[in-house]
Order: sequence, then structure tokens, then C-alpha cells
Amino acid sequence: MTAGKQESFEKALERLERIAARLEAGDVPLEKGVALYKEGMGLVAACRKRLEAAKLELSLAGEDGALKPFEVEDARLAETDGEDGEELA
Repeated sequence: MTAGKQESFEKALERLERIAARLEAGDVPLEKGVALYKEGMGLVAACRKRLEAAKLELSLAGEDGALKPFEVEDARLAETDGEDGEELA
């Protein structure tokens, strides 16, 4: 990925999967492997940033019309806590 040009999330993820496959194959020369690793880490950061941005966009309007952050972990923990009665730390 070049600076200034922003690929779609799907294309970045696809490139990341190809890089992982090449590195897992174990037949890449050291210098090329390091370059692929660096590119992969950049793609991971870019994908993570896009996922965080998407998460912020997925907001729910509360009864008062105010936007409520989308909290998957909190909702999942509340469901789990209610099912078995155990309190999660």
C-alpha cells in the first residue's frame, strides 16, 4: 500500500492474507520476509483503524434521541452475566 492511496478494507485484508500465506510458506528470503512483515503490520494497523471508525459509526439512538455508542463487549457480558448468574470480573 502506498502513502496517500487508501485501499478498501477488503482489499487490504486480502493483501494481508496473501502476505501471511507467503510468510507461513517459509520460502521467502530474509530481506523480502522482513519487508512483507512490515507491510503486513501496516495493513493490520490500517484495518484496525477502519474497524474502529466503523464501530463508531454504528451507534444506536436512545429513547432521548441521543446517540449511544455501540458496545459489543458490554452487551455480551450483560447477556452472559444474566444467563448463569455469575458475576464476571
